[in-house]
This record gives sequence, structure tokens and C-alpha cells, in this order.
Amino acid sequence: MKIGVIAIQGDVEEHVIALEKTLAEREEKGAVVKIKHWGIVGSCDAIVIPGGESTTIGRLMEREGILPELKEAAEARKPILGTCAGMVLLAKEGDEEVAKTGQPLLGLMDVKVKRNAFGRQKESFEVPLKMSVFDELFHAVFIRAPAITQAAENVDVLATLEGHVVAAKQKNIISLSFHPELTEDRRIHHYFLDLL
Repeated sequence: MKIGVIAIQGDVEEHVIALEKTLAEREEKGAVVKIKHWGIVGSCDAIVIPGGESTTIGRLMEREGILPELKEAAEARKPILGTCAGMVLLAKEGDEEVAKTGQPLLGLMDVKVKRNAFGRQKESFEVPLKMSVFDELFHAVFIRAPAITQAAENVDVLATLEGHVVAAKQKNIISLSFHPELTEDRRIHHYFLDLL
């Protein structure tokens, strides 16, 4: 098993560590690789798009030829997890902030997203979150978090907060407003790898 983490900008190391720990917990052999340019995505069984600055990540992925590879991976039904900025990049449509920056979107999920839906950096917060796929609450860390404001019927809503969708799944793709890699709770990473 080979899991790729888009490693252009953002909290890459935290995801790499969380995924390595998840593989160890599952007693599965696998490698976690960093994706910085084209030619790597195709060899991965699953891909993570981490948090960071979505405009920067999107433009650099476009420049490095990664965007078309991610679309091919999605069509091949490879699991893709997008957290925070990753949620924005996976969406079909963004808000006026997204339009203003002209950032590229992958358009892989039938959703509309709002950047910084819960405020700027100083409004970051943590909350116990009820997720439909888990019995126990998940400790969710929100940092300049986006949210889904509209979702098509074929999108499964996994969690909501303050009237916004903060976790969703569409076929092989999971989109989160928050940062599961910043906690020791690896249920989401297990859930993600269960899609393989």
C-alpha cells in the first residue's frame, strides 16, 4: 500500500505521521510518500490533500502538473481525503473569496464551499463533534476553517456545525473542514483507509 500526501505547502508532516501510525495500528505494510511534483500520484493507492493556504496549494499543484493526476485518481476510485484547504480544492464551486483569487478547483465533489466560514486565524477553535460514522464524539480542531454551504443529494453529510457541513463523503472522496491529523484520534484516518 502506498499513500501519497500532497507536500507542496501546509501541515504535511502531521498527516505523514498520523498515516504511519494508522498503518502501524492496522498492522498493514505500507509507505507514506510526499507528492511535490507530477508523476507520483498515479503510483499511490490513496491521496491526502492537507490543510494550508488553498490558493497557494492549488496554483502550485497546477504548475507541477498534479491537478490532472488527482482527477484521474478520483476517476479510478482511489480514496482521496481533503482537510481544511483540501476541502476547498475538492469542491466544484467556491464563494466570492475563491472567485476573487482565481484559484483552481478540482471539482471532484458536488459541493459549494465558503473559505474561512468560521472566521480568521484568531477565531480558531476546538470542539467535540458528532459524526454519523462514529459512536463517540470526535475532537475536531478548526483553524481558519472552510465549510460546505451547499451539497448535492449524492453527497453524504457526515457532520454539521452551526448550520454548515463540516464533514462529507462522495463515493471515494472525504472532505473535512477540520484537522484530524492534529489529534491522537486516528479514527478518521482508519475510516479513510477502509475505503481501499
